[in-house]
Amino acid sequence: MRRTSGRTEPRLAGVVGALLGSLLAGGCAAMPDSGGVTKIELSKSSAEKNLQVRVFPVEPSKGARPQELLAGFLDALTADDDYGTARKYLTPAAAAHWNAETGVKVLGGKPTRPDVNVTDADTDVSIPLIGQLVAEVDERHSFRTEAPRDLRLDFSFVREKPAGEWRIDKLPDGLILNEVNFRNSYRQVDRFFYAAPDPSAPTVGSATSQDVLIADPIYLRRRIDPLGSAANALVAGPSKWLAPVARSAFPDGTKVETVALDENHVGHVTVAGVDLGSLTACRRMATQLLYTLADQGTGQVERLELRGSHGGGPSCQASRGDEPATGPGSLAGQMATRQFYQREDDGVLYETRGTEDDGSPVHGPLGRPQASGRRLGAIAVARDGEHAAAISADGHQLYTVPFQESAGAMPPPVLTTPSRPGAKTEDGLTSPTWDGRGDLYVVDRDPQSPRVLLVREKKVVEVPVERLDGRSVQGIKVSSDGARVALLLKDGKDGKDGKGYSLWLGLLVHEGTKDAPSAKITGLRLANPAFEEVVSVSWAEADQLLVLGKEKDKLQQLHYVSTDGSPNPDARLPGGGEMTTVAASEYRANGAGNSGAPLVPPVLALQGAQGKPYRLVNSQWREQGLPYQVSSFIYPG
Repeated sequence: MRRTSGRTEPRLAGVVGALLGSLLAGGCAAMPDSGGVTKIELSKSSAEKNLQVRVFPVEPSKGARPQELLAGFLDALTADDDYGTARKYLTPAAAAHWNAETGVKVLGGKPTRPDVNVTDADTDVSIPLIGQLVAEVDERHSFRTEAPRDLRLDFSFVREKPAGEWRIDKLPDGLILNEVNFRNSYRQVDRFFYAAPDPSAPTVGSATSQDVLIADPIYLRRRIDPLGSAANALVAGPSKWLAPVARSAFPDGTKVETVALDENHVGHVTVAGVDLGSLTACRRMATQLLYTLADQGTGQVERLELRGSHGGGPSCQASRGDEPATGPGSLAGQMATRQFYQREDDGVLYETRGTEDDGSPVHGPLGRPQASGRRLGAIAVARDGEHAAAISADGHQLYTVPFQESAGAMPPPVLTTPSRPGAKTEDGLTSPTWDGRGDLYVVDRDPQSPRVLLVREKKVVEVPVERLDGRSVQGIKVSSDGARVALLLKDGKDGKDGKGYSLWLGLLVHEGTKDAPSAKITGLRLANPAFEEVVSVSWAEADQLLVLGKEKDKLQQLHYVSTDGSPNPDARLPGGGEMTTVAASEYRANGAGNSGAPLVPPVLALQGAQGKPYRLVNSQWREQGLPYQVSSFIYPG
């Protein structure tokens, strides 16, 4: 999907990684506003992702005034403990009732505390903490980027008797961290749930009914029991956002007792509150745990053993080699790394197999110039690699075309839209995209009635998009699991010259019956509010997008964006300045989690006005010297 704009809003600290590097170089930890000296040490664990600084808290000093107590309490929230030190800044009653686990408020920059004159005669006082909220993590560990807005949080202090020491007696639940402290204390990981079944799936036992895991990105504390916290977050169920399209094999009430990883890369988990007597149900739970624990930066987990309470009773195992494959991205298929390109001059579709391969035309009508003499528009290769969708030059016909030597002329279109007087090509069909179950989606940009359409075999169904709020869909990319979509939306009706567009993520909820399938797109969330311009986007593995775009006051570059909408500052690709389009493969070998996947997925790009093709090889861009100018590079999907 190619796009030409975005939204001008500030982002969650894109410079956090660099800033943390400078803090480490200067010997500083966290970023306290004030208060006492904080002892630090560098973490030595190679199993942790994004090595950061370890923070030790400082208890309140004798005679500390309310302003000092508030500063010390905020510093203590960044510590790697159970918040026991932070509670020492509170009265006994406040310490008993304050709940640190309700979420995290992430503030941009340094919060301010107005000066409050406290006399020796005062016994209580209130101090507001004022800052800019840029993101939040909810009680289920899900991250949400915010357009920065003012935030005021009130803290009340009392002088306790008989010692006369000040303590905090009223405060908001949850944590309050600035951006740097948040990145130092928390890391993004994935937990995995099964995609909800499609009640209208046409065939039992095929890809349309195959189980597949989908990633639910969350933020957990970096150095506090990473395996145990991930397992507990998994059995608690999916995020509120993903819940409409996700299902868990763990019943309500499941409790994790122990989690361990042995030297043979085998995970061992015991759980309570669940019956493991059904081997099928047990294996489904073990598979969720396998991929979730493999994403925790603890080394590659090859196999997982799940047992009942105290290690007794029934047990089961799951491994990466289990069949049928259910790992994330498994519906992308083995064909997902096949590479295609479309010639600029005649629109013929070629398949190429390497940097030195010029490629050869595909079998069938798409491998020949069209009889009409007009080149076809956008093409999307199905994930089985056996056929493709193609849009006509005028944008009003959609074809599905097999790659068969015996295929003759173009088949009849599966969809034809009316041509209105004065209509432009860009007002027609665009952005064909396939999921891994064989469903095809396309956008009709008719200005009078823009819509998203689902094509399943010979049925064409309109897919409503909830809460567009006056926007219209201009492009779509569907993930291989068919549960999530990336959308290019135009704000209002006045988008011109690439202005007024934005990139959003949504959920694809399937409904209906085999004879009357239906679907809707819901749960829209803005993808990285900092994007001022978006040029091209592709699914890159099963849990993130690769976006060629531009943030305010920055050069165009390649960005990874998580499915929670947040940018990934820990994964960077070189280049991007002169590129015009980018394509990535969603496939992961053996459906592996992050620790078992390549550092980056296969990526192709076009650069400059002449459409020079490049392939990313070992983190270096290499020009592919094709004898033709290329209009697009294509991976299946």
